[in-house]
Amino acid sequence: MRLTALALIAGSVALPAMAEEVNVYSHRQPELIQPLIDAFTAETGIDVNLAYVDKGMVERLQAEGDRSPADLVLTVDVARLGELKDAGVLQAVEDEALDAVPATLSDDENQWFALTTRARIVYASKDRVADGDVTTYEDLADPKWKGRICTRTFTHDYNVALTAAFLAHHGEAETREWLNGIKANLARPPEGGDRDQVKAIWAGQCDISLGNTYYMGAMLKDDEQKEWADSVRIVFPTFEDGGTHVNVSGVAMTKASPNREAAQKLMDFLVGDEAQSIYAETNNEFPVVEGVPASELVASWGEFTADELPLAEISDLRPKALDLIEEVNFDG
Repeated sequence: MRLTALALIAGSVALPAMAEEVNVYSHRQPELIQPLIDAFTAETGIDVNLAYVDKGMVERLQAEGDRSPADLVLTVDVARLGELKDAGVLQAVEDEALDAVPATLSDDENQWFALTTRARIVYASKDRVADGDVTTYEDLADPKWKGRICTRTFTHDYNVALTAAFLAHHGEAETREWLNGIKANLARPPEGGDRDQVKAIWAGQCDISLGNTYYMGAMLKDDEQKEWADSVRIVFPTFEDGGTHVNVSGVAMTKASPNREAAQKLMDFLVGDEAQSIYAETNNEFPVVEGVPASELVASWGEFTADELPLAEISDLRPKALDLIEEVNFDG
């Protein structure tokens, strides 16, 4: 009886429209996203509810199923985007604004799109590594680096993606040989994050390491870590038959999105010039949209040619890449 009365009232009285909103699950820390959210809300009036999901995003979305409140996910690395797609928790988005994202940096079925890129580079000691000593990813397996390389675990998403790219370029046998070569050149067992490897170079424990470009920006802003950063220079290695490996931060719409229209407006905003500049500068990354310049700091690190291998292909190869990493017991 009460439901009937409410239905009658709703049918005869004009009720105020509900405010538009978008619910976002973010793997990126809130402070890195908030400037974008503030700009979007100021422009559109649409509220954005941001939930920081550090771990278990796939499992959370699967458990919530069709009842999930999440409209969009923001995450980093093609491996994580691929996991979300493989789990069946995303939906395709066909939208003209998203065509600004290069095809090599988006899913081939339009289920995820890159927002920024970062290069997987070499941090090299300014004192102990000469210019030109390392120019390719293949160089890392050269015996001249024996006892001179530091790295985080190779089962980490960043290195799995790099290995998958190497696999795409060279095939299984050469990738296995490459992994064994790098392992033989390690100065210590894999540990820590990318910044820890730079600290190890500063401390004289090794001479080169793998890392993402944006960590340089993060270290330079930290009073303690700036000294580490100043001890190294960035080298943009390439594949012998390609360019420099890049990975992405990306956005995807969930399969259960309850606010699809508002969510698509946020996706469109994120690939617009204003958001691209904000996002790239806040995170020390490279914009994906042509014509949007990198920040002055990021540009100062030098120019490079990004590898043209589609990230969707890298994503497809990540299970095999991980198998090879574990087969050679790289982290052991």
